[in-house]
Parts: sequence; structure tokens; C-alpha cells
Amino acid sequence: MTYCVAISVNSGIVFCSDSRTNAGVDMASVYSKMFRFDLGTERQFVVLSAGNLATSQATMHQMKKDIRLNTPVNLNTVTTLNEAADYLGEVSRAQMERHDNSGPAFEASFLLGGQIKGRDHGLALIYPAGNHIRSSVGTPYLQIGESKYGKPILDRIINQDTTLETAALCALVSMDSTMRSNLAVGPPIEVILYTANSFALQPYHRFEEDNDFLRDLKKAWDNRLKEAFNQLSPMTWTYKDKKVINQ
Repeated sequence: MTYCVAISVNSGIVFCSDSRTNAGVDMASVYSKMFRFDLGTERQFVVLSAGNLATSQATMHQMKKDIRLNTPVNLNTVTTLNEAADYLGEVSRAQMERHDNSGPAFEASFLLGGQIKGRDHGLALIYPAGNHIRSSVGTPYLQIGESKYGKPILDRIINQDTTLETAALCALVSMDSTMRSNLAVGPPIEVILYTANSFALQPYHRFEEDNDFLRDLKKAWDNRLKEAFNQLSPMTWTYKDKKVINQ
């Protein structure tokens, strides 16, 4: 299982992903699901992946190969984020069809974010079918993989004016909530920030399972949740007298 989240706010983009893959209860491995495309001072992209590992890795390999060979369409030649998302979707579909792997077990989905000079930064979610949706003012974050457990904190905190640092902290809390409810999602946790118009993918952090900050964050979040719950107003039960008529 996988959990990846990307948050686009006015000040930039936060990318966060776990690194655990499972092929059964006794087959847990660690693979990065974050792929950085540092293409210089005029365009930067990050891709997060979920789903079939072979399809994801083959797709990323082909995209890097297209850049190296300077094919007519690659991340260096697209002019908009929508074009980049369409291109990623086409490459992913081609990898599945190449190996005749069209079933759900071979599907992969992706989050693509970044910026091209002269354009606004943004996010796209690319589905296994190759189509995509974009983030928006009303939906500033996108998720793939095991998304339900980490969604409530994002809905309550994130908006377009949220700072990049707060968005990063929110992404980590979202990841912690997911790991607590699904053991198939786990560290190392990778986080990278992109500041709007900087054309630099930094800072980057990789949090191992025994990382002090990650452990302290988990403990603090658990304690604050319990404190907030204990401060809720008690339930009051009101019973209205009812006249019983015997017939």
C-alpha cells in the first residue's frame, strides 16, 4: 500500500510520500515513490507514484530516457502542466500495453507537480487510464493510494493562503494518521518543498522510522488530540415526558 499527498498553496508546493511496498504480509520492501526532475532554471517537476511498482518504475525510466534522447515530447519540451500530465499518462499507458498488463493489478497512478517559467505552479493527478485532474482553489491538495485516513486534517487546515511550512507540517500529520491506521504505509517518509518561482527543489527531507522529529511529531499530535477531546462539552440527555394512553 502507498500514501502520497501533494499540496499546492500560493507560496509553492509540498510533496510527501511513504516508501513501503507490500507483496503480502511477509514481503515488505522499501522503494522511493518520489521522483525529481531537476530541469534547470526554467522548469522543475516532481512525480509521486502509487500502484504497481513495475509500471511506476518503467514509466519513470522512460520519461528520463525521453529527456536524455531529446524526443519530440518530453518534460523538457511540454509548455504547460496539462501537457506534462497528458504526456505522463500516455507513457504510463504505453508501459502497461507493452507488457499486455491491462488489468487492475498492473495499474499505477501519479501526482505531478511543478512549474514552467512563465506559468503558475500547480498539481495534477494522473489516473491509470491516462486522464488527469488538476488542483484548484477549492481543492488545493491531491492524494493517491491510501487517502482516507489522512484527509480530515487536510480539509481542516489547508487553504490557498497556508504557508509552505504549515502545509509541510500538515502533510506529515496526514501521513502519521495514515500510518497509524494502515500498517502497509510506512517510513522512510520523503518530503520536498518547492517555493513558487524559485525553480529549485529544496529543501528535501527523508525521515527514517527512528527519526526524532517524526517521533516527537507523532507524540505531540496524539497528546493534542486527546487534550482537545477531553475539553469537549459533555453530552446532556434531555427526556421529554410522554403521556402514555392505554387503549
